[in-house]
Amino acid sequence: MEKESQQLDRFDIVVVGGGMVGATMASLLAGENLRVALVDRGDLQSRPVADGQGFDARVSALTPHSCELLRQLGVWPGVEAQRICPYQAMHVWDAEGTGSISFNASDIDQLELGTIVENSAVLAALYQRLSAIDNLNLLPGQSITRLERASNRALLYTENGDCLQTDLVIAADGANSPIREMAGFRTREWDYNHKALVTTVVTELDHEFCARQRFLDSGPLAFLPLSDDGSEQRHCSIVWSLLPELADEIMTLDDEAFCRRLGAAFEWRLGEVRSCDRRFSFPLRQRHAVDYVQDNIVLIGDAAHSIHPLAGQGVNLGLLDAAALAQELKRGCASKRLVNDSKVLQRYQRARIGHNLGMMWVMEGFKHLFADQALPVRWLRNVGLSSADKISVVKNQFARRAMGL
Repeated sequence: MEKESQQLDRFDIVVVGGGMVGATMASLLAGENLRVALVDRGDLQSRPVADGQGFDARVSALTPHSCELLRQLGVWPGVEAQRICPYQAMHVWDAEGTGSISFNASDIDQLELGTIVENSAVLAALYQRLSAIDNLNLLPGQSITRLERASNRALLYTENGDCLQTDLVIAADGANSPIREMAGFRTREWDYNHKALVTTVVTELDHEFCARQRFLDSGPLAFLPLSDDGSEQRHCSIVWSLLPELADEIMTLDDEAFCRRLGAAFEWRLGEVRSCDRRFSFPLRQRHAVDYVQDNIVLIGDAAHSIHPLAGQGVNLGLLDAAALAQELKRGCASKRLVNDSKVLQRYQRARIGHNLGMMWVMEGFKHLFADQALPVRWLRNVGLSSADKISVVKNQFARRAMGL
């Protein structure tokens, strides 16, 4: 017998998606005179990274701005207590020439350029925070299967037959957002014709808290430093963008052969790659919603935009979305406006859509610039990189923008 739909209490706001961006969004709404629900198909349970536990293959390079946002939420101490790796330097070079550029935090009077964190560590700290928020209802294990709109409300139906009523739906449910698709948001998107290969490795040499990236003709390869709480810092998170057929081939290699292939691709800059964890691979796709707002549904994070991971800006853009939306919702509430007031939501869209598009096109330009193997283009980009490296004002301004300063 089919289970009857259970009508739940009405919410002012339902955040769909309990990842880093969705959980941050829910946290930002703490203390408001609003009834908020956070829905996710997972269990929304806090699982701290244990000492000695293997590294999470999913990591993020958080900007100082993102770290400060988590600090203001009271979440950052919980992340720090687990495992983080601030990095003070970054080195980028072209595999097909002599061009390179280096950045250093001391050049712009900062302690670090950013912080590499394992996504699980951030989520554990966020979930601990969420459990203490009085006006928040956590609804784990709930997949949304249908969306309906009635008058000024949205109805969200779950796979187990429950129905959630809400004035505003905030979709933070990822790049393949079901909410975005159900609501019929238009997107502009295209395949990069690349796959990202991610894993954690141990290198022969210390990473010295420097993030490194080499641009190959097959795609960028990044070694991101990880902290293992020891005197020797030799763990790195790998993000390797590859043509699909090459990615599939490399995924089939045994660990020893993979480590040799990886070390050679990185020009042995950190010596031999001595070991690797389990490898994961996923396709890369550029996607941007034409609008972030449609009636009483609003998109944030990867649900609104997904970009190439070569600059590690994806989650940082999503956190900026969450902060901007929370600010506009709070301003609206203070002015006695409804949470789904179109003026409130359009202010959020205006605040974020231009910035996100700008970052996406910069990343797209970088990708095409380094993918072009024509000799004149290779010469120009090598000269450009080396010239920019010598002009401290330009280089430091670029670093500040990337850091969100």
